[in-house]
Amino acid sequence: MEFVYASLAVFSLLSLGQSAPVTSCESLTQRLEIPGREQLLGRWTYIAESTNLPGSKVLTKMFAETSWWNLTAANRIDVLTVFQNTKMMGRCFSVTSSFTLENSTFHSEKPYEATSVLLSTGCPDCMVMYSNYTLGRSSYSSLQLLSRRSKISAAELTEFSRQLECLSLPSAAVMDPEKGFCPDPSLHPDAPTIDLTNSFNTMGSNDWILIDKFFRSGEGVKTLIDMIKTFTGAEGKTNQ
Repeated sequence: MEFVYASLAVFSLLSLGQSAPVTSCESLTQRLEIPGREQLLGRWTYIAESTNLPGSKVLTKMFAETSWWNLTAANRIDVLTVFQNTKMMGRCFSVTSSFTLENSTFHSEKPYEATSVLLSTGCPDCMVMYSNYTLGRSSYSSLQLLSRRSKISAAELTEFSRQLECLSLPSAAVMDPEKGFCPDPSLHPDAPTIDLTNSFNTMGSNDWILIDKFFRSGEGVKTLIDMIKTFTGAEGKTNQ
């Protein structure tokens, strides 16, 4: 759920090297043990995502272009800090959040409550995370795919699609690396970036209830699209 900054996706191949492709649903949805956060650190390119949140795929395909995340170690040994930089309609938007690791499960409270686990994958440098999250009074699920590379193979993307089928999730929204990526603010401090962290963190329960109602309503999604187009002066991406 790139448009509303779904929860952290992290490294999914932490165990022994798996050169053979994963095939059965039992293997495709196998949870991985996470021995520590070290292998999760660094930059990851956001490849694709799927969620059963109504309207999310439409918004993502229309407005989100590319995204990358940087995972760093927080002071506490069980916490990861996540910086997410997303390009939407030619502009850069960032969000910083944190996740607590406990018993191979990630927990987050901001910008919304979520729990996430890592799933097996045949891709040697990919991350696959299955998340359950709450918006307002509703609960949803998502599956996200990230990689150290900016582009993965067709076979690797097909495997991710099979994982979605096993989890009864809709087809994925796939990012287009040809659109280019937002620069790293730590390396390019003058690069224009809109930081949404405070805006998300100060949102209350009533705000999320309202957002959930918008997503669950066909007219609400249309209204959101019109509002975004008006705010940005963009027409969005269509027919994708």
